[in-house]
Amino acid sequence: MYPESLLAQLLQEIFLEKGIDEKKDRNFIQTLNEHLPKIHRLYGEIYAAHPEGESQFKALLKVLVDAYQSREKGLRKRDEEKAKTGTWFLSNQLAGMSLYVDRFAGNLKTMPSKLPHLEELGVNFLHLMPVFESPQGESDGGYAVSDFRKVDPRFGTLEELISLRKKMHNKGMYLMLDIVLNHTSHHHEWARKAKAGDSYFQDFYYTNENRSIPDEFERAMPEIFPESAPGNFTWNEEMGKWVMTVFHRYQWDLNYTNPHVFRAMLENVLFYGNLGVDLLRIDAPAFIWKQMGTTCQNLPQAHTLLRLIKQCVQVATPGMAILGEAIVAPKEIMKYFGTGEFIAQECDFAYNATQMALQWDMLASGETQVMLAAQHEILQKPYGTSWITYTRCHDDIGLGYDDYMIAKAGKDPYMHRKFLKDYFSFSGDQWMSPARGALFSSNPKTGDARISGTLASLCGLEKALIEGNGPAIDQSIQKILMMQAHSIFLGGLPMLFYGDEVGYTNDYSYQNDPGKSYDNRWMHRPVIDWEKVSRKNENGTMENRIFSGTKRLLQIRKSHELFSDLSNISWMSPHNIHVAGFVRRMGNSRMYCLFNFSDRAAYLTWYAFREQGEGSARLWDHWTESEVEVGPDHEYLILEPYGFRVLEPVHG
Repeated sequence: MYPESLLAQLLQEIFLEKGIDEKKDRNFIQTLNEHLPKIHRLYGEIYAAHPEGESQFKALLKVLVDAYQSREKGLRKRDEEKAKTGTWFLSNQLAGMSLYVDRFAGNLKTMPSKLPHLEELGVNFLHLMPVFESPQGESDGGYAVSDFRKVDPRFGTLEELISLRKKMHNKGMYLMLDIVLNHTSHHHEWARKAKAGDSYFQDFYYTNENRSIPDEFERAMPEIFPESAPGNFTWNEEMGKWVMTVFHRYQWDLNYTNPHVFRAMLENVLFYGNLGVDLLRIDAPAFIWKQMGTTCQNLPQAHTLLRLIKQCVQVATPGMAILGEAIVAPKEIMKYFGTGEFIAQECDFAYNATQMALQWDMLASGETQVMLAAQHEILQKPYGTSWITYTRCHDDIGLGYDDYMIAKAGKDPYMHRKFLKDYFSFSGDQWMSPARGALFSSNPKTGDARISGTLASLCGLEKALIEGNGPAIDQSIQKILMMQAHSIFLGGLPMLFYGDEVGYTNDYSYQNDPGKSYDNRWMHRPVIDWEKVSRKNENGTMENRIFSGTKRLLQIRKSHELFSDLSNISWMSPHNIHVAGFVRRMGNSRMYCLFNFSDRAAYLTWYAFREQGEGSARLWDHWTESEVEVGPDHEYLILEPYGFRVLEPVHG
């Protein structure tokens, strides 16, 4: 690698070659100089010993200059506005929705016509599920990318995507897109050239002529999809080699020990930044570094690469934040925010998948002890970073919290997980359960499985509608709103999943599609019927009750700055095992958020508030728009079955 004394000289050569002007580009020059020592050091930790490490570092710097020069004026102005607000993405004014463009709106061209629906709801932050080219029947929902820079014709064109982004930005909305760092489709240009015998591109992947090295890897690597895609390597007849395929046989894992791969993928990251992406979701970052003798997940080098990407983004496309989609154990997820000198300098966001799963644990069990046992780890998230908080998403529900959390609640981990799987799945033993879901990726060797199903179906609405049971329908809607309220007020950027705002139940048509039938997660990825959505405007309809309730929850959140993610949450003592309660604070203001996960009325003693310094108090409930009192004369606060409160002390 370059001696530090030569770095300035190297930059000057690149600036001269690229036409960088000391006056016109002084802010960029200053920013690059500030970040250059860390970029150089992080890069060197990975590639210093590589024979082409030095030449590729110079190429990396040119990539940063090119990306800066390509950034349109409007985006540079947006960068400056975001910088003035500090960590803009912590604001309580943001509310998100994740959706598939084709299943929600048809295509990118018609997507702008659906923005008023989202604005009415209160959503101003859109996560568009993968829209870049991926092969039909081998797309993995768009996560098997064959061209990182070409919008799939099924959705439209790159120009239409840019047009949508501009319309969104003009409306004060934000855009989130995915990049798949870990792998490409085997139809990607790099893979096609590798199949044709090009050794340069074969080194973009993990390829081997015989099974000896794959077998060594396999000894320590778990299977991700043991049912549909067992093993981690696939034989490619065209190439005459084995290739690493951790997820599916058609997704080839990229080889980041090769600096050419990092440079090429960084170009794609910054390409998305210059499309105007506000938040870039890095898919499966836990897998990007492979090392024989390990699980090939969550390795230190993966964190080094993410930190390097973050530093480069801050130089070239500084208005783009980064989300690390690492659905891993609580202790591991914290590392994706950065550790040591890089605290809050790795990923700006992570999914709070642990809390999401624990919500479903509470809904099934009616008890909060397991959830509370996890909080000492979840609360370690560093200030300046944020969670994506959510009740459902496009993915399955994994029960990924640790066994000791279950044991701490006095439960047997194996039996408790079995109970949860049975409760939420059609095939389970809990025949009295109102939930209608399915097990995904069951592993008969370990007993592990995840859960598929829409928010509404898992909350009992599907079964209640089939049975025509009015009280059960009412209770299901109450559950839906309670679950959403828990996510919305918890802290972080709330991300709704499309269809949930109007109570979509499971869609079983995926079973008739050969490209989807093997993956029951498609049951909770509906095609939107806009006639059904229009019923949100008819008082008393199921759609109206859920939509208007969700809208009110977002309005309450946006009306109170203390719901910004200021690392200002603390959990209340568990005076009632059915009631989850936390406090959000800002200055002298506080808000009590309480949730009854039981199907019976729950009584919460006034001591729960006394411990928070309230004593005898009057509290205004922003949800029911009514006043309640706690104290010696009003000993208990009563929450109806699956009821919740958003309580603010009334002074004077």
